Amino acid sequence: MKVTKAEFVISAVVPAQYPEDALPEIALAGRSNVGKSSLINRMISRKNLARTSATPGKTQQLNYYRVNDDLYLVDFPGYGYAKVSKTQRAAFGEMIERYLLSREELKLVLLIVDMRHPPSKDDISMYEWLQHYNRPVCVVATKADKIPKTRRQKHVKIVKDTLGFKPYHSFVMFSSELGLGKDELWAIMESHMGKKDDEEETYLDSETEGNEQS
Repeated sequence: MKVTKAEFVISAVVPAQYPEDALPEIALAGRSNVGKSSLINRMISRKNLARTSATPGKTQQLNYYRVNDDLYLVDFPGYGYAKVSKTQRAAFGEMIERYLLSREELKLVLLIVDMRHPPSKDDISMYEWLQHYNRPVCVVATKADKIPKTRRQKHVKIVKDTLGFKPYHSFVMFSSELGLGKDELWAIMESHMGKKDDEEETYLDSETEGNEQS
């Protein structure tokens, strides 16, 4: 996808604050400091639209970014933040679970993991939860540039084995620094947005009308 416009829209906490224009939504889940903001900025070719922070738990709402008036990227609060209270963690969990279970516009969840390390218990729990509720998921292993090329496949295997990765899910090796995996990830995201199906239906409808007229 060629991004010509991208903007921050809203930080939402409750469903009443979610956008109502029915655009497809792609959610990003992952632990704090895993690189979600950097991934968003690389995907939309902007440096600082999604602000990165060295403070775990800074994102405390669902941050909506509208891209090309075609879709929203929805950035979740990072999990695994030790400095956030148990009450706050519980509130975050409820907010995310409510969104994941009830949001009809949600088309895909990007589970962001750090490729340098085995997935954490929280990563495994999130992946198993998404499977249990049959949410469409793509695992994105970030920070690939920090690993020598000759060792990347070994790290990919560790990530997949630790998660119990299912072959029917998508997997992308990604680097926000190099842009590695950007085009592949856009292709996966677009395939879940249903644009191709809509275009095919439009073509078939116009073809049928032509046949009826003749």
